[in-house]
Amino acid sequence: MDSILLFLLGVAIMVVGLAVSIGLHEIGHLVPAKLFGVKVTQYMIGFGKTLWSRTRGETEYGIKMIPLGGYIAMIGMFPPVKSGGGMRTASTGFFNTLVQDGAGDTVPVKRGFTGSLVDDARRASADTIGEGEDHRAFYRLPVWKRVIIMAGGPFMNLLIAVVLFAILLMGFGQAMPSTTIGSVSECALPATSTSQACTAADPKAPAAVAGIKPGDTLVSIDGVPITSWNQSTALIRDASGQTLSVVVNRDGAQQTLALTPLLTERYALDAEGNVINGADGKPELQNVGFVGIGPASELVRQPVTAVLPAVGENIAAVGNMILHLPQRLVDVANAAFSTAPRDPNGPISVVGVGRVAGEIAMINTIPVMDKVYSFIGLLASLNVALLVFNLIPLMPLDGGHIAGALWEGIRRWFAKVFKRRDPGPVDTAKLMPITFAVVAVLGAMSLLLMYADIVKPINFFG
Repeated sequence: MDSILLFLLGVAIMVVGLAVSIGLHEIGHLVPAKLFGVKVTQYMIGFGKTLWSRTRGETEYGIKMIPLGGYIAMIGMFPPVKSGGGMRTASTGFFNTLVQDGAGDTVPVKRGFTGSLVDDARRASADTIGEGEDHRAFYRLPVWKRVIIMAGGPFMNLLIAVVLFAILLMGFGQAMPSTTIGSVSECALPATSTSQACTAADPKAPAAVAGIKPGDTLVSIDGVPITSWNQSTALIRDASGQTLSVVVNRDGAQQTLALTPLLTERYALDAEGNVINGADGKPELQNVGFVGIGPASELVRQPVTAVLPAVGENIAAVGNMILHLPQRLVDVANAAFSTAPRDPNGPISVVGVGRVAGEIAMINTIPVMDKVYSFIGLLASLNVALLVFNLIPLMPLDGGHIAGALWEGIRRWFAKVFKRRDPGPVDTAKLMPITFAVVAVLGAMSLLLMYADIVKPINFFG
């Protein structure tokens, strides 16, 4: 029972963290919209049935049942069909609409599904503008103000990510290899070996032969004091066949052991311990000394200068995942509907994130501060994902609105340079069919990931 309660507590913590992140994202839109005079009628966290709401001034603030998103409602998101012209009307049907033409003459025009989406969007936008409020419509703002409003949400996620990564790196520290032995191999296998199990024919690992044990801390190698794991690795790799005098600290007492590195094929490393790739993109191999030890990790507090690079690396990683998302989704589908394993580095849904949080809270062997560290890391990663995902230049995402505003600015700039008539606002309502398709794809993607996270979740904890 306690495990179930801890699991639910972990899920609840992540749900609240996600809801707060979404709420702050929407505040990033709300504040500049109000500063620029746009009428905002609603600020909502979540979707579905309204659980609570309160009207302050002209804006209704509320919380809805499903805390997986949020929105603010601004009047006049779409411009009229012509700059300064009236809005076209449309019927409620998808396939036939009445289009106002000329000086008030109404003629029936058959329009397809996409045309109906466009007209319905224009009409819905026009209906939000009350008498005497046209000057407060979103589409009336200069381009730069619209960009600021729509970029405000992702910017808030960036700020949240920076703060959370600062807490992680400067408060807790970054996991780095220590000089303490974390693992000792039983045998010496080549780096390219596909087998992870030792056999009687495999040579014994020199560290096991020398009597090195997990928990030993390296003090010196051949009289050289050891201050970092990379330093010990470099000394060992250059000493194949040579017997080294290794001093370790074990249970508070120093012991001297004789260690002879074995010449074997390993991946080439740079000065920072990273694997070197060749011109073909594959890891380079070289014959070096090997003893079969791995480091234990420790948290090392980082300076403030490490925060932004860490955020940048996470942004790049999420961007790379989005670029390869179609193939990754195919892999997820194959795993969900077959016996194929899930890629531990592949995408997961909010269901998967909640499950991970629940498991972290449930495992008794994880110290409380390590659990806090993990929760903060999950929330930081979620905000990076919200930042990058919302900047994709497709409607209805923030990036789509930003792209539409920028395109309008480019068109008007060219018209001004070449002394042509002002082309007016970009008719972003025409993008509604694409918006409809994007929503459908995102919905299908979310359902697939949720299904996969239920029937074949990624096992992060063995």
